[in-house]
Amino acid sequence: MQPLNNPTAIIDFCLAPLNLDTQTEAEREVRRRLEHVIKTFRAKAAQPVSVDFSSMPSQVINEAAHGYE
Repeated sequence: MQPLNNPTAIIDFCLAPLNLDTQTEAEREVRRRLEHVIKTFRAKAAQPVSVDFSSMPSQVINEAAHGYE
């Protein structure tokens, strides 16, 4: 997998497992907020930032232990 540079591509990759309905106001608001966070972070970072999810370790959440919220 290539590192992702575009905020929309990063957001798409992160939200894909949730399989959200793209026609809802809630989904559009989540995207708007995440894009704002990414752009704000990049503006404050000393150098350009890209995200390489292929080097990110997997995490397994035990919902039974942490609650099904």
